[in-house]
Amino acid sequence: MRLPSLFTTLALAATSIPGFAQQGDGTRVAIATAIVKPDKVEATPARIAAVKAPAGFSVSAFATGLKNIRIIAVAPDGTVYVSRRDQGDVLMLKDANGDGRADGAPVTVANRAGAHGLAIRDGKLYLATVKEVFVADIRSDGTLGALQLLIGDLPDAGQHSNRTLAFGPDGMLYISAGSTCNACNESNPENAALLRASPDGKQRSIFASGLRNTIGFDWHPRTGELWSMDHGIDFLGDDEQPEEINKLELGKQYGWPHVYGAGGIYPQSTPQGDISKEDWKAHSTPMVLSYTAHAAPMQMLFYRGTGFPAEYQGDAFVTMRGSWNRSTPSGYEIVRVRFANGQATSVEPFVTGFLTDGGKTHIARPVGLAMAKDGSLLMADDANGVLYRVAYTGAGKATAALPTPPAGPMRQQAQRGDNVPLALVRPESAAGGAGAARLSVQSSAFSAGGAMLPKYTEYAEGVSPPLSWRAVPGAKSYAVIMEDPDAPNRPFVHWLAWNIPANVTSLPEGLQELPRLTAPEGVLQGRNTRGSMGYYGPKPPVGNPAHHYHFQVFALDTELPLGWGADRDQLLQAIQGHVLAKGEIVGRYAQKQAPMK
Repeated sequence: MRLPSLFTTLALAATSIPGFAQQGDGTRVAIATAIVKPDKVEATPARIAAVKAPAGFSVSAFATGLKNIRIIAVAPDGTVYVSRRDQGDVLMLKDANGDGRADGAPVTVANRAGAHGLAIRDGKLYLATVKEVFVADIRSDGTLGALQLLIGDLPDAGQHSNRTLAFGPDGMLYISAGSTCNACNESNPENAALLRASPDGKQRSIFASGLRNTIGFDWHPRTGELWSMDHGIDFLGDDEQPEEINKLELGKQYGWPHVYGAGGIYPQSTPQGDISKEDWKAHSTPMVLSYTAHAAPMQMLFYRGTGFPAEYQGDAFVTMRGSWNRSTPSGYEIVRVRFANGQATSVEPFVTGFLTDGGKTHIARPVGLAMAKDGSLLMADDANGVLYRVAYTGAGKATAALPTPPAGPMRQQAQRGDNVPLALVRPESAAGGAGAARLSVQSSAFSAGGAMLPKYTEYAEGVSPPLSWRAVPGAKSYAVIMEDPDAPNRPFVHWLAWNIPANVTSLPEGLQELPRLTAPEGVLQGRNTRGSMGYYGPKPPVGNPAHHYHFQVFALDTELPLGWGADRDQLLQAIQGHVLAKGEIVGRYAQKQAPMK
């Protein structure tokens, strides 16, 4: 078969840069790429019987004819729920007699357009669509009560609309929001990110960023650390970009869109703010392991049950939906990620044979993956609508399940920087000798102690207010830290900016929310408590008494050798011993009623 060979022009055409013009940098790259989409054929009993698994394992159909089934969640009593994105619903299946097949026809228990992500916790089922998260009580018969809207403002979807959900060992709800494009500078920092929300949906932050499309993620049962697989960039050739296995940590950036894999540079994109790609690379966390490019990793789980031999416990399984952008198809399988001492060490095929006729056809595109109550694995195929069951039928199964992952690592990350004084009175901001001089800070938008206009809050435009201060003799730069001590985090960091030039004593309204500014030139911005760069406006809970927002300005005797993206504590460590003067202006804001939608 002669395969299509398409060059850089196709890669450029498939990549959009919303609101940001490309700049020439001398790049000259020609990339041969292919579009090969194996045809779908019927999943007949004979073809299902030909699916391959390791010795001692069997693969069978748990249920058939389910159409576009995607994500799987299994309740403690064994009830199975599967989402169907194209049909916009959630199905319930049961295996009351334990024969490894669903009993009768599935029951539709929820209907929402674009239904996809599922999670179960404390007798409730959580459901994600493109922009919403709903919750419903699970009744005693497995059906659901009324769906209640928890979150209605997830970021727009674009190319990657498949939101997934999972509860972490810390009790928080983690939500994957993929990129809107193949490779671009996103305008919404919640895209290409993993989000962390309270179970009631009232608080939300960005846990990790630079993740093109991380559908599958789970916590290691022994260490409690969060692992994931991310989809690589398309149109880079057969073997680029590899699919990434990442260990996700709070505040880290994982390279996309400008850097990928172990440090590869994407040739077409341009970082904003005159940031070089080498600088972006220096701020990115490389992958831990790679897997075949374009295999398309989907749902992921760590095996904790007793249905498999003990050697499988603590390893992860991931479904690979399969390629369309590779001359020799990849994926169409379940893989096993081996772990040793809590670290990923290798990836290998586990269940194969869904790709048939020498790669010309397929009987399944694996998506959902979950452990059934009996310890077998369930896999959802969104092509032919078969729910597969992978069971171990040999001797020597594990005798005890692994415990729930420990909550400590996730809680420790989330609580860093909580319950501390405001930056202005922290010892790091103190000056030597006679102490720091008082710096007068003003805003033309509000008086000291006065109310801030809604446009400066996230309930409206969310633009930064104008600030000004008097020049300080000997200052080489200025820094700004905005904090809210009335927030539960005590304090919530809303804004970090530093290396404001010595000749700049005011900031205009509506600064760019980017890591580096070109006006004023060279100003760097850091990671706020929300997890984004630059200013994040007040958003106190509706009905709360007014919160107080401290805009603290520091005059420094040096420019800081601190890279963009730093957090508040890193900035305070950098200014220690360099403060000449400091001051603040405090604004107030209360949201009396819910905003109009």
